Amino acid sequence: MHGIADYEFVRALGVSNYGTNYLARAPARLGIGDAQVVVKVISGPTSDDAFRRATRELKHFSLAESDKLVAVYDAGRQGGDFFYAMEFLPLGSLEQPTGSLDRAHAIRAVADVALAAHALHERGIAHRDIKPANILIAEDGGRLADLGLSQLLSPGMVVTGMGQIGLEYTDPAIMLGAQASRASDIWSLGASLHFAATGVGVYGDLPTREPLLLVRSILASSPTIRPEVGPGLGALIAACVHADLAMRPPTAAEVATRVAALGAGD
Repeated sequence: MHGIADYEFVRALGVSNYGTNYLARAPARLGIGDAQVVVKVISGPTSDDAFRRATRELKHFSLAESDKLVAVYDAGRQGGDFFYAMEFLPLGSLEQPTGSLDRAHAIRAVADVALAAHALHERGIAHRDIKPANILIAEDGGRLADLGLSQLLSPGMVVTGMGQIGLEYTDPAIMLGAQASRASDIWSLGASLHFAATGVGVYGDLPTREPLLLVRSILASSPTIRPEVGPGLGALIAACVHADLAMRPPTAAEVATRVAALGAGD
């Protein structure tokens, strides 16, 4: 299999958010203990300014003080492709775990990711793409991966070009033109908590994956909390996805604290 820069790809891991993830052998220059890393390749023309913005944000991501963020090791450009290398977690994601994943572990993974999101927010970064596919499973909980860098690499991108971004986990205000923020990430955390507890998002089984029709379906609907979520977790999710920002938890750290207070996720 081919590679990029001095990364030798072992196999493709899947496509997400304007890029393809590959399992790759870690070059010795990284000086890490892991033999393998994940390399994300975002194809297409990347301007010098966009490259600087993306690498600057990745630097802030890597420096954020949280052990719940996936480690980012490297970033670069080759030809028209932007790539970055990050930690490989073999247990898969909340969306596609590689083994069995019980409800308590799934909810704990989202709580961990809320702490990671808070660390980013404290550095002035909105993640922009919190969703089950970007919540990676660790033995002790979860890790947050994969910043929504496509919005930096493709400034002016509109909703119809959002491609693989998890629209059902995106604050509807973003689809209507609002800027990504702490509050919009908290909306995404709420929708991801619902998925962790039930296996579906707050819109249930949406009828299509075609972006325009999907956006119309979402904007014509209201989030619905399934009863099997339980009253405590249901109240938290409802607060996270509330249309009134003042009704949402003020920080992602509070989301994590409230999940922990619920124990097994009642």
